[in-house]
Amino acid sequence: MPKIVDHDERRLELVDATWRIIARLGIEGATMREIALEAGFANGALKPYFPTKDNLLEFAFGHVFNRTNQRIATVTEGKSGLPALRAFCLEVLPLDEERVNEARIVIPFWQKAVNDPQKAEIHRQSMDEWLAAIRQYLAQAREAGDVKADVDDATLASQLLNMLLGAQIGAALGPGPGPGAGARASTGLADQLEGFLALLAR
Repeated sequence: MPKIVDHDERRLELVDATWRIIARLGIEGATMREIALEAGFANGALKPYFPTKDNLLEFAFGHVFNRTNQRIATVTEGKSGLPALRAFCLEVLPLDEERVNEARIVIPFWQKAVNDPQKAEIHRQSMDEWLAAIRQYLAQAREAGDVKADVDDATLASQLLNMLLGAQIGAALGPGPGPGAGARASTGLADQLEGFLALLAR
């Protein structure tokens, strides 16, 4: 019998290969040939899944966003207010190698989205979803008396989202791993988050 090919699994293999290549060689080095070699595919075998690198990058962004949302759903289950907001942010922040590599996928996508309305719309919808979740957690925290800042929740949500996205840029562009580098970066970002949350109670 012919081997049954799981096309969804193949696509995810290509996404994983893509961010490994981007992590090593950057977006310019992530050619379709390099990605195919990394994934163990023949070069022409990519075209049925992703005719161009742009198609692959768009799919990769969606996969990263969905995977992050799955982690968020797990860690925020049963939580509300500040505990839920803290858990949400800790899943978005690039606190380990996996999430730094995810940021290295996201940044090239943003670069393409500057001149591509379709990608810009995908990004806008994704960020609107995150902003809505952040505003919901802030409203819950304010009702519980944990947020007392004299700034409206929409502004606070935008500030926090900008901090999270800025952290992704900083991690992706930062120095490569070294002894203790990951732990130091993780501690710094976690401390910044705690500082922001502490200001909300004032």
